Amino acid sequence: MAAEPRLTSYARLPSAYQGRDVLHSTVDAFGRAHWLLRDSARRGDAYDALLVTVEGGRDRTTRLRSVPARFPRVDALPDGGFVVADARRQDGVEQVQVFDSSGRSSHGFDVGDAIEHLLTDESGDLWVGYFDEGVGSDPLCDPGLRCWSRTGEPLWEYHQPSEAGWFLDCYALNVDRRCTWAYPYTDFPLLEIRNRRRASIRTTPVRGAKGVMVHGPRVALYGGYGDEHDRLLLGSLTDSAVEPVEETRLLRADGARSGRRRVVCRGPRLYVQEEPGIDWALYDIS
Repeated sequence: MAAEPRLTSYARLPSAYQGRDVLHSTVDAFGRAHWLLRDSARRGDAYDALLVTVEGGRDRTTRLRSVPARFPRVDALPDGGFVVADARRQDGVEQVQVFDSSGRSSHGFDVGDAIEHLLTDESGDLWVGYFDEGVGSDPLCDPGLRCWSRTGEPLWEYHQPSEAGWFLDCYALNVDRRCTWAYPYTDFPLLEIRNRRRASIRTTPVRGAKGVMVHGPRVALYGGYGDEHDRLLLGSLTDSAVEPVEETRLLRADGARSGRRRVVCRGPRLYVQEEPGIDWALYDIS
C-alpha cells in the first residue's frame, strides 16, 4: 500500500509579526502568501491593518488605513494593490475596498452578502463564491458564484441548469490562470468555467469537500464531513464526471492528521493553513 501523501511547508509569517491578531490570510494567483493583521484597536467603525506579504522567503508590508470589514477576506491585485471585502454586508458601508500598492483606499463597491470565497485571478478580476445565508436572500449573490471587475462591474454569474442541482453554498473554489472551478452544495458537482462562458458540469463521487485541484485530466478533492475532513480523493476527468482512482488521507508534513484549517486552491495546488494561522503548507498534484 502506498504511503499517505503529506503536505510540505510553503510560507510562514515572519516572527516579528507573530502574536498579532490574524484577521485573514491567503495565497494569491502568483503564489505570494499574504497575512492581514490588525494594526490598531477599532476606532468607531474602522481599524488600521498591516498586510504582510511573503514571496520567495522575503517579506514586505503594506499599511492599510480605515478598514471597516468585520469579517475580512483579502487578496492581491497584479499591480501590487489589494482588495479587502467584508464577508457580511453592512448597510451604508462599502463592502469591498480596493487599495493601491501604497495602501491608499481608492474606491469601494458591494458584491453581496455571505462571501465564502474571494479569489482574484491574474488579470485582477474577483471571483466570489457565496454561502447559504446570502444565496436566495440577496440579489447580488443569488447565483452563488459571480465574477466582478476590480471596479465593481459584474462580469459573469452562474446560471443554474436543472441537472446540476441547487447551488446553495460554494464549498470549494479554485481560480487558475485560464479556468475557474467550483464545487457547490447541494449535489456537489464540479463546475468548470473557461473564459467566463457557460459552466461545464461533472458529477463527483464525494460530498462535503473543501478543496479541489485540477491538472489536465487529473483532479483531487480534499476534505469531507466528520472524520473525512482530511480525505483526499484522486480521480480523472471525463466529459461528464469525476471518476475516482484512489482515496487516501492527506497528512501534515510531520505525518499527523490536520486540525481546523483554511484552504486556498490554485490550479493543481492546494494550500492549507491550520490555526493559529502563521504557516501555509502545500500539496501539488502536478
